[in-house]
Amino acid sequence: MISVSRAVTPEPADVPYSPDPVGPAGRIGLITLATDFNSEDDLRAILPGDVRLFTTRIENANPVTVANLQSMAADLPRAAKTLLPGYGVDVAIFGCTSGTAVTGSDKIAELINQGMPGTKVTNPLLASELALRAVGAQKIAILTPYLADVTQSVADGFHQRGFDVTRVMGFGLDNDFDMTALPPKALLEGALKVDTPDADAVFISCTAIRSAEIISDAERRLKKPVITSNQALIWHALNLIGYKNPITGFGTLFDHAPQPTNQVEVP
Repeated sequence: MISVSRAVTPEPADVPYSPDPVGPAGRIGLITLATDFNSEDDLRAILPGDVRLFTTRIENANPVTVANLQSMAADLPRAAKTLLPGYGVDVAIFGCTSGTAVTGSDKIAELINQGMPGTKVTNPLLASELALRAVGAQKIAILTPYLADVTQSVADGFHQRGFDVTRVMGFGLDNDFDMTALPPKALLEGALKVDTPDADAVFISCTAIRSAEIISDAERRLKKPVITSNQALIWHALNLIGYKNPITGFGTLFDHAPQPTNQVEVP
């Protein structure tokens, strides 16, 4: 004979509590690429525990070419709308250095604000520009994982913003998987190789590469500031939300506040 159990009536969980705030010091929204294997890990490694990161993804495709980077910008308004709808974030990050370089920093902010009106926005090119100015760099050496034409677009972006580029090197990779697969040791050796004696700082481009963990070692060996895309993004985002607690272990950049810039973006 089969026994039939009666349905259990749900009871209220009569447990007194006060709700914990989600991200008590701030909420940062990341719009990253559908093919990005790394930026969330990198950003969370740097981010302090009282600030939360929330992620959405933009449609894109490998290979990482100028044409593909330009085409993905059209998906930014849609992606921005999916970042905590009904709640919002304190600042939105676009997590693609090369994509910003070929589309333009102002255009990226405009597209994100179509989906999230009034939200503060940063991107790796803007954040890195401000970071380099904060550490007093005028002459910079640039290391990227990209193909030559994408690397050139990043170098041109900094030149248009008034920096003197002393040397540029790229690993010649055309997809995000291979970029994330670059060993940090190779990135460190690349940073040491691209440096020039007259460079005030070394910039390592790309949110998809695992460069955050080599910043302190690279600065120690180069004896100059090292700025990376993800490090600069967190630094700028935290400044935009007014975060004041110290961040250690990810370079001397976090000892500096952003400086105003009068540079005008060249179309």
